[in-house]
Parts: sequence; structure tokens; C-alpha cells
Amino acid sequence: MRRETLFRMMLAGVALVLVAARALADEPAAVASEPDGKRYVIIHADDAGMSHSVNRATIDAMEQGIVSSASIMVPCPWFKEIAAYAKTHPERDFGIHLTLNCEWDQYRWGPVAPRDQVPSLLDAEGYLWGGVPEVMAHAKAEEVATELRAQVRRALEFGVPVSHLDTHMGAVVSRPDLAEVYVKLGLEFNVPVFFLRKLTGVAALSKELRERGATLVQMLDDHDLPVLDSMTQYYTKGTLEQKRDAYLKAITDTKPGVRYLIIHCGYNNEELQAITSSSLIRDTDRRVFTDPETIEAVKKSGVEVVDWKQVRAMNGKKVAAQAK
Repeated sequence: MRRETLFRMMLAGVALVLVAARALADEPAAVASEPDGKRYVIIHADDAGMSHSVNRATIDAMEQGIVSSASIMVPCPWFKEIAAYAKTHPERDFGIHLTLNCEWDQYRWGPVAPRDQVPSLLDAEGYLWGGVPEVMAHAKAEEVATELRAQVRRALEFGVPVSHLDTHMGAVVSRPDLAEVYVKLGLEFNVPVFFLRKLTGVAALSKELRERGATLVQMLDDHDLPVLDSMTQYYTKGTLEQKRDAYLKAITDTKPGVRYLIIHCGYNNEELQAITSSSLIRDTDRRVFTDPETIEAVKKSGVEVVDWKQVRAMNGKKVAAQAK
């Protein structure tokens, strides 16, 4: 079994947020973001910067389709290409896909911070750990903070107008202390972080993780940063029609508030095939959200497609209204 497949399977048992994808996706929010019953979805593409194929597919899905947001993996070899696009297209919505691991067999990357400052994040070859379980076992929270801060700063130095932070494969939220580093980083840079309001009742989460999660949500609320209500991710194979139907059902079933719909865009070409066995999954996601039938169905769903900047603005208006 390839490294990427093994660790993506193991992820289901360890990530604070991503394990809740199906458990939370179809449940009403604990506190709806929009009391007037409005429904919103952020259609979000992960892994920008990973490769040229992923970059081009992400850009095409934003320009030709209805992908409203994306996040960039700063340690990756093709970061500079997508950073240049983000800088020259400030109307687009780009966040940082905070990265603590590198799951591919041959296509590897290391940290942004100097290696001697983050030794607990490195494998024997000097790359980031292959998977989330290794991050959980070895990463020191203070070194995680050093590395993630370096990733955000590098993105800003390259002119990326950072709209939010989220997490690659859930590694940043795999332990309570790392989840705290994650949220505090958002507060430090005054940007939203992807976090769900409702974490209780998810059996895969430890009591400590659930309790810490509630505290972290309160920290975000105290700093007027938005907290989302539900999420959906289908990192699975399927035909265009099958994937389109699944995504449209998730969007249509959105309750009042904001759903985070995570996809992965790519072109099923030689470059991406050499990196990952998921090239067809990523190609299908791109095709779904640039497909005219999908675009028309989403328009008719009554669910408004928004980005992180709009969600933050809506949250600010809500906070201001509550203060009156």
C-alpha cells in the first residue's frame, strides 16, 4: 500500500476536525451563523502549491467554475507559482494550508523554518514526517509554532493576501496542544482559522480534544473571528455524475449557517500521476465544479456560494448587531 493511501486511511482516527466530516456535515449547527435562516457554502480547493497540475486546475476551477476559495501549501515546490497568481489576483480568496507532513512516496518537501529549529518535525532524511500519526508522536508544540509561523510569514512576504488558515490532513489539529497552536496563530495574524463550532458527540474524538475544542471556539468568538457550522469532504473515486450528485446533495442539505465543502483539484496528467494515485479523484473534482450543469444546479439550490472574506464580513456585521 502506498504511503499516501495508508496515512489518509489512518487520518480518520486522529484529526480533530476532519474526522467529523460525515458526522457533522448533515447535522444542524450548534449555533447557526445566520439566525435569519440563510444558507452558505464555501467551495474550497485544498493543496494549491503542491504541483503545477494542481495550481492550474485550482486556478481554472476558480476562473471557469464556482470554486470560491483555496489554500496554499507553502513548503511545496510549486508554491511560488500560485503565490504569484494570488498576489496579482487579490479578488480571489487564498488561505494557507498549514503543512506538517508530506505523504507522497517520492515527492517530498521539508520545512520552511531552518531545520535546526524544528528537528522534531523531520524524518531521518530531513523531510517533514510522512503522515499524521508520526506528527502526533514526535512533534513538539513549540517547534510546530515556529514552523507554522514561518509558513504564514513566507506567504505574506510573497504577497499572498492571506484570508484564512486551515490544515493539511488535519495534522495541526491531531493533538490538543497543536490545535491550540493553530488557533493562536490565527489570533496572532488576525485571520480566521477553519474550525467547526460543534465538536461534541463525535465518538472518534477524545474528551480532552472535545473540551479543548470548546475553549478554542470561545477564543475565536472573543476575537470576532468566524467559526463554521459544518463541513463535507469526499476524497473518493467516482464518475463525474456520481461525484456531482454527492456534492450537490451536500450543498442542498446545508442547514442555516456556513458549510465548508473541501475538494482537491488537479489535471490527470503525467506530472500528477507520477506524484499520487489520486490524480483521477482530483481531476474529477475539477470537472464537477467547472461543469455547467453543476453550476446551474448550485444556483437553483438556494445556497449561496461565498468565500472566507465574505464570511468574515458577515460575521463582523453580526457581532456589530449583537453589540447594539
